[in-house]
Amino acid sequence: MRLRPGVAIDLGTVNTLVYVSGRGIVLEEPSAIAIDRHSGRVAAVGHAADALAGKDPEDVDVVHPLRDGVIADLDASTAMLHAFLRKTRLRRGLFRPSAVVCVPSGATFVERRSLAAAVEAQRPRCAVRLVDEPVAAAAGAGIGLTDGTGAFMVDIGGGTTEAAVLAGGHVVRARSLRLAGNAMDEAIVSAVKAELGLLIGRNAARSLKMTLGLGEGAGEWMEVVGVDAARRVPRVEYVSARLVADALDHPVAAIAEAAQEMLSDIPPNLAEDVVRGKIRLAGGGALLPGLASKIEAVADIPAYVVDDPLRCVIRGAAEILERGHGT
Repeated sequence: MRLRPGVAIDLGTVNTLVYVSGRGIVLEEPSAIAIDRHSGRVAAVGHAADALAGKDPEDVDVVHPLRDGVIADLDASTAMLHAFLRKTRLRRGLFRPSAVVCVPSGATFVERRSLAAAVEAQRPRCAVRLVDEPVAAAAGAGIGLTDGTGAFMVDIGGGTTEAAVLAGGHVVRARSLRLAGNAMDEAIVSAVKAELGLLIGRNAARSLKMTLGLGEGAGEWMEVVGVDAARRVPRVEYVSARLVADALDHPVAAIAEAAQEMLSDIPPNLAEDVVRGKIRLAGGGALLPGLASKIEAVADIPAYVVDDPLRCVIRGAAEILERGHGT
């Protein structure tokens, strides 16, 4: 029986997931907070706040306090985390709770300290341990962290893409790209405006991305509703798979090239583990139709999407919390 209560947190640019010892994943909500403009108080968090994003309500400001996987607004992040942890009903036991928090491998010292400070400011106060996202993703994908097994993880989140070669629970080579799902959405928004004269929101862009993908076997067209850029009135338009695939070409090529570059610089003793284990894709961006095939073609070794990629990092963080790897 675990005497020390514990929590694992995957605080992402788009979504936050929280695991509590003995209860499993208890929270999975958008990383968003709505602040009342008059009182300065928290009006909503998570799903309720994100539902207001981009709709310009007059009485609240909707804030997404993380950018590129790290904290951009410390006060808003702290308030959002406080609200989320209050929802989880984390209780203090005989000992100070442990908190495993995932962080992009490319985060700076200041960004890491900001993230730790946001968690440490909560009640009950937690003993915080930061874990690089590729390590958590590897654990969530079923890779042993204590036997030195080599693995290649590519974790595509909302704000960052983490490509890493690991030996057990240790990062051997890593590259963090501040380019991932959000950049793909923005590219689609820009392309639809430029080619069709239509202004669409991020939710519509995400639907286009996940439905049409890179144009491999997906439907040829998808209906979207936006605002006519010239007349400023609502308009229905049909967006082609070609337009979406062209818009995604740059961010997808950058991710595939990063994977290829990682392969050109791995120790010979890890090569067999990596090739036989394949490139494992995690994160919400891994679900982009055609992405695994694109990375496989560029890197010239097999690539596949892990089971339940959206929760891969939080599963690994939970395992690290429960087993105490590296502590």
